[in-house]
Formats: sequence, C-alpha cells, structure tokens
Amino acid sequence: MIVADTDVLIDFLRGKGGGADQVELELERGSLATTVITRFELLAGARSDHQRSTVLVLLEGLVTLPLDEESADRAADVRRSLQAEGLDIGMADSLIAGITLERGAILLTRNRRHFDRVDGLVLSPAAME
Repeated sequence: MIVADTDVLIDFLRGKGGGADQVELELERGSLATTVITRFELLAGARSDHQRSTVLVLLEGLVTLPLDEESADRAADVRRSLQAEGLDIGMADSLIAGITLERGAILLTRNRRHFDRVDGLVLSPAAME
C-alpha cells in the first residue's frame, strides 16, 4: 500500500509538482491511501467551497487510514526517539509516520527532510524534491 502525504496530494490537486504524476498513477492502480491527518490538513487548508469540494472528491477515491491506538503508540515512539536525538518532525508528521509504519506501507512524500529521519519508514522514490 502507498500512503500519500499532504504535499503530494496538493501537487495532484494543482496539477503540477513532484508528486502529481505518481499520485495519478497510484490512483489508477487503486493502491493509494492517505491518513486521517492528511485529510484534516487538506480540508483545513481549503480556502473556498470549490477547493473544499475538489478535496472531497479526491478523498472519496482514497482509503483514509485512521489514527488507532497502535498507530498512536507507534507515532509516540517515533516522536520520542527523534526528540531524544535533538530532531523534531512535528506532531502531524510523527502521526503520519506512525500510521504508515503500523500498516507496513510506503510513504509517498516530497518531505524527505523530515521523513528520512524515521527509522524503518519506507519512502517512495517517485516524489523526489
């Protein structure tokens, strides 16, 4: 399973950027999911009714992975271990990493600066910055 991060879904919605083509390909394959965190970020960032409608249409085509207890525990481990190393990727990215790790999925993101720091997290090479 491929889990799309917020940045690549925004690329897709804009029709340009490093992740747009890969999102389109994975949508065609039917193998694309996202997280409830990304769902929140996309909907919170919609500035008009039209943008909100467009985001909802995209989200209808994706499986939205929840933040369950196991994923929350995994995200807490990620955050705690990175902070112990003096690194921080933020709450939202820690949650996305935890959900993706718990599902054994591959994360499709351009935000390699943050997600490369997470031990065991597999990143899709397709959406390079």
